[in-house]
This record gives sequence, structure tokens and C-alpha cells, in this order.
Amino acid sequence: MSASKLVTIYGGSGFLGRQIARIMAAQGWRIRIAVRRPALAGVVRTYGTPGQVEPVPCNVRDDLSVRACMADADAVINCAGIIAGSGKNTFEAVHTEAAGRIARIAAESGVQHFVHVSALGADPESISRYAATKGQGEIEVLMHRPDAVILRPSIIFGAEDKFFNKIAGMSLLGPILAVPAPRTQVQPVHVGDVAQAALLGASGKAQPGIYELGGPDVLSMREIAHLTLRTIDRRKLVIGLPHWMSGVLGSVLDAGQVVTGGLVSNKILTRDQARTLRSNNLVSSEARGFAELGIEPIAASAVIPEYLWRFRRRGQYEAIIDSAKNLRQN
Repeated sequence: MSASKLVTIYGGSGFLGRQIARIMAAQGWRIRIAVRRPALAGVVRTYGTPGQVEPVPCNVRDDLSVRACMADADAVINCAGIIAGSGKNTFEAVHTEAAGRIARIAAESGVQHFVHVSALGADPESISRYAATKGQGEIEVLMHRPDAVILRPSIIFGAEDKFFNKIAGMSLLGPILAVPAPRTQVQPVHVGDVAQAALLGASGKAQPGIYELGGPDVLSMREIAHLTLRTIDRRKLVIGLPHWMSGVLGSVLDAGQVVTGGLVSNKILTRDQARTLRSNNLVSSEARGFAELGIEPIAASAVIPEYLWRFRRRGQYEAIIDSAKNLRQN
């Protein structure tokens, strides 16, 4: 791997983007992190040698800005995505229009390899705006880059995730843990595995096409809640919220954000997330995935104890304290 190779990662300061930058820096790539606020993404510089990883300002809604960040790049990875719209950064603007813009300019600029991060369940006809705009974004990308590697990860987990961490945090609020769509099944996928897939795409080691990426375990949302509680050693009454109730809760929380002018951000459950949870989030049996990429995905149960310890009553020392109880006193 030549150190002269340059990759531009749009949305590279996000949860997944940072992991991609970290592993690509270790492989000797020069990395340009295209983000809205590079001053807040300074941590990415520590992923490589001085000057190897650089955050640069970018507005994915503007052609000139996107083109400038892509200059001389050998590969482009688009990780730009949102879980809730804000101002001009709507689902349509980020997931669909920006995805098409980045792909078009990559084609015009002669970028050799193009990787687009979509989402499992992406479907232009979905009732969820998130899933629908992700599906429309794939259409836009393939229109300009039919040779693109498109990754569709399930719910991504890892040390800084907003999934297991959110569930664990909510469990501290009282004796009851309410779980939306308790029967809906998902395949949580480790951030490192998705990042490795992106590296293969950017390196030209993955065939063009769509890859659905899910972890080895199929779990219902109720099972996810129980797994989280076991990991943090807490006992709570788990109550499942049916789809209609999840939708009502999401609407109320969204309304609270609107009424306060955004001062109170809805980070619990949006109405659109409730819609997304109406369908299982599973890899299709006919789809290409980790097997075709030569990656063995990691199970959530093997990783989440490494970062959910902070939600235990005695933090990282709980296991040590418990084992000490068995020591004989002299």
C-alpha cells in the first residue's frame, strides 16, 4: 500500500467515519476528512503521523465545496448521514441530494474508487423518511457511479454508539425500561467490521455492488434490552411498546423539540425512528455481505462489556469487588 494514496471521507468525523479514518491511516493512506466544522474534528489528526489525517471544511450541499475536498483523491468514501433533520440539513438534502452530488463530482473528477455508506432497509418506497431517502440516495449514486461499492449496515454498535449506550442510559432513569417495537428483529453490526468493508471498497479489493452488513446474531429489541441489562448487571422491568404507542411517543417528543425551538433535542425516539422500527432490520439471504468480503463479523455480546461498564453501579471495578468477596479473611 503506497503512502501516496489519498482518500476523502465525507462525514468522516462521525462515529463510523472516524473508525474508517483510523484503520486507513494504519494502512498508510493520506486522509482528508470533509466536515462542516473541522475545528471540532481535531481528534482525527491523532490517528496518523503529523499531516497524514487532516480535517477540512465542507458543505455537502454545495458543488464547489464538495469538489475542492475531492481534489487529487484516489478514493472517496461518503459517510455523510443524519438520524434526524435540522434546518437545511434534511434527510433529502443529506441522504439523497448530497449523495448524488458527491458521486457525480467523483465521476467527473476521475476518482478511481467510490464507496457509499447507505443503510440496511434502504428503500425509496419506505414509510420512514430515513430509509426512503437512503434508498433514493443509492439510486442517485448508481446513476453517476455504477461501479460504486454500496454498504448497507444494520444498526452499528461500538464504544461511542448511540444504540447500546442509549438503552443503558435509559435504564438508569427508573425501575422500568420501555422498549419500542419489542418484537422487531435487528442484526447489530460492529463499527470496526463496517470500517473494514469500507477500506476494502476504497482499496479496490471489493467488487462493485451492494453489500448488506449485519452481525452474526439476530436479536429482537426486547432481547437487545435484556442483553444490555445483563451486561450492566441491573434488574429492570422491561415493557414493550407496541408500534402505535411508539409512534405516539415519538410524535410527543418531536413536538417537545419544536415547542422549545430546539433547545430540548429529541435524542430518545423520533416519530421517523418509530416508523423505521415497524420492519425487521435483517440481511437478506440473497444479498452479498461479509462472507463475500472475507470478514468474520463480531457479535455484540463479545464487545459491549468493554464500554458499557460505566453504567454498572460500581463501574469498571464491579467484577473485582465481587471476586474479592470470595477471598478468605486471615
